[in-house]
Amino acid sequence: MFLEIKNLKKTYNAGNVPFIALKSVSMTLEKGQICVILGPSGSGKSTLINILGGIDYADEGTVVVDGTDITKLKDKQLTEYRKDQVGFVFQFYNLIPNLTVYENVEISANISKDPEDIMKMLDAVGLKDSKDKFPRELSGGQQQRVSIARALVKKPKILLCDEPTGALDFEMATEVLKLISEINRKFNTTVLIITHNNAIADMANKVIKLRSGQIVEDRLNTNLISPERIEW
Repeated sequence: MFLEIKNLKKTYNAGNVPFIALKSVSMTLEKGQICVILGPSGSGKSTLINILGGIDYADEGTVVVDGTDITKLKDKQLTEYRKDQVGFVFQFYNLIPNLTVYENVEISANISKDPEDIMKMLDAVGLKDSKDKFPRELSGGQQQRVSIARALVKKPKILLCDEPTGALDFEMATEVLKLISEINRKFNTTVLIITHNNAIADMANKVIKLRSGQIVEDRLNTNLISPERIEW
């Protein structure tokens, strides 16, 4: 099993009032699968992804990624884990505005031990001819494609997408989901997508639903559909 999460717990202190973000969450995911994590705000989706990405710490439980229990890693080891094994895609792109498309991806390549060729990556996301453009010259969907290229140029084992279509209209959102699906097939990258949009679950191998920090549904999707057929 590529990903194994067992009895994951996380509590935050908001003043003097504890907020339980995760309550004994357990799940598994096989290599190369797409997993969609659904749930309303406050359900624990972002906390789960942040712990999996090495951005936050669990209070209890284990997270084993490709044989490594990342909950036992020290700060320096977690930094290496984030740098070498995890790709992040966010809702609002987080591109550097005064750098070109090429340079935004190059920053990520420069911190990787064995990066993909930048132009090959830009070609894979359909932006080879836009390499010298700045983010302000791109549509929202194109900017999200740059952020996906930036994440994937590191050749990560796992791609974590936090509301990757949240700032896009349905046409651009469909294009971004098509790209994620194509990348998943081409590179066998394990993908986790957190979203409020139930329709996106139709393209995932596994669907997890969270409510109040607990998994209320964990199912395999036996009737996958392509992103183009998603009914928004």
